[in-house]
Amino acid sequence: MPPGSIELQRVNLPTPAIVAERGVERLPRLALLLLCAAYVLPGIFGRDPWRSADLSAFGFMASIAQGHAPWWQPAIAGIPAEGGPLPYWLGALAIKVLPFLDAPVAARLPYALVLVGVLVAVWYACFHLARTDAAQPVAFAFGGEAQAVDYARALADGALLALMASLGLLQLGHETTPELMQLLGVSVFIYGLAAAPYRRRRSRLAVLLSLPVLAASDAPTVACALGLLGVLLNHRSSYAEAKDQRVWLLGALTLAVLAAWAFDGWAWRARTGLDVASFLSLLAWFCWPSGPLALWTLWRWRRHGLRRHITVPAIALLVPLAACIGMEGSDRALLLALPSLAILAAFALPTLTRGFSAAVDWFSVFFFSAAALFFWLYYLSMHTGWPPRPLANLRRLAEGFEPRFSLMALLLAIAATVAWLALVRWRTARHRHALWKSLALPAGGVALGWLLVMSLLLPPLDYARSMAPLVARLKLRMPADTNCLAAAGQNLATLAALEWHGGWQVRGRGSLDSSGCSHAVISAGQPTPAGWQVMAQVKRPTDRRGSAGLVLLRRL
Repeated sequence: MPPGSIELQRVNLPTPAIVAERGVERLPRLALLLLCAAYVLPGIFGRDPWRSADLSAFGFMASIAQGHAPWWQPAIAGIPAEGGPLPYWLGALAIKVLPFLDAPVAARLPYALVLVGVLVAVWYACFHLARTDAAQPVAFAFGGEAQAVDYARALADGALLALMASLGLLQLGHETTPELMQLLGVSVFIYGLAAAPYRRRRSRLAVLLSLPVLAASDAPTVACALGLLGVLLNHRSSYAEAKDQRVWLLGALTLAVLAAWAFDGWAWRARTGLDVASFLSLLAWFCWPSGPLALWTLWRWRRHGLRRHITVPAIALLVPLAACIGMEGSDRALLLALPSLAILAAFALPTLTRGFSAAVDWFSVFFFSAAALFFWLYYLSMHTGWPPRPLANLRRLAEGFEPRFSLMALLLAIAATVAWLALVRWRTARHRHALWKSLALPAGGVALGWLLVMSLLLPPLDYARSMAPLVARLKLRMPADTNCLAAAGQNLATLAALEWHGGWQVRGRGSLDSSGCSHAVISAGQPTPAGWQVMAQVKRPTDRRGSAGLVLLRRL
């Protein structure tokens, strides 16, 4: 009995998707690959790890690669990492295997592949969900409707474009943090559920790997919740292959629990006091444009709410959304909802009106064209002095910054701008029928903006977000033979910067007196401990607060 034949025996509900053959025009694969490259590759080279999560995660990787911490227990300045070490192993292994590259670049390369894996998993997940019988468009009386495989491919292209257009993925998806590994785990899990009726072995392997990866990447609760919901979903499925997958899901749950126990990954992170206004604001911009399209899908397909193409992404949406609410609106928890939002957004495409599509197109054209013009004006000001205001603003906000020219960056930016103009001309020249047409400009605009920022404006942005200028100022005020620095009470990103950029043996635990170091740093504004003398106060060039920065102390 073919997949879905049992489901056909149910009462047939009218589908809201009405798609002709011309509506499933295939997105040219070369254009899609170039768009993905323009989205994934910028930001890998030519910058330092940026402060906060990106820098602290790199600090754990570097500590393992340099032999300062064991593989089983990554640590920065003696402070162990929380949760599973799998994401840090990935970066540390790349640093060890690629010694001819700068360590930050080597650590980013496997994470670029992780982001590629997320994009691929989302494409295939949507492709298999769109092949189910309940997701098919209305059959025309005299033929001419879209064929199942062509229809599924067009929706998968739309899901991929929706994911790349999501503003929330833009920065967090290009960091070397555990959340990106979690995102891969969620995406592969969705693929495993989606492909169960069509790819038995691959789907089983996908669920068997995805949940332990989540648990070993500091998300064991999310892994267990997704696994339990997956078992429930497959239990009521009409596909025999999906029912058979329940045993593999239970095995994956067992492995996830064992991984969390082995890595001491269980931790209570739920907090109270959610700011509803801030949470709604986060949802509005972080999930754009997939969020509104996903809501439209849930409304238009409401009579099909229990069908597989809706329930699979829905359960993968509810768990991250609940985690985000429980963690007081954490954007890193909400990141895990983007794959399911993109898939749901794809199923809105066959139901959109021509007026809505035109509104999205014109908004994208004006918004991203204006953003590109803004970036080019700042670039011209940096290197020619015209217009004068942007350069004056940069020098006021980033003290000590000096522009540097890169021919490669200029050529890439010019190519990206020309490609954007060609995309705009293609979309607005005449009416297009492809389902994914409404997401071509948003995805292309996001890729354009990211590439321009990572080429034209990377020097000032890196200068502002890197901790290297702060450590360089600190080095100027310390004796050259100093190799030990006490920094108790500092956050992980600061400790990682002191270890990596400064090259010191940093003591991040205990008191200053018990550290055995001749020099120490404390946060500006803290009282000077007894037995220590203030040598200097340093801060990042972009800090404007008097209480910002670090105070360098010398033992009396």
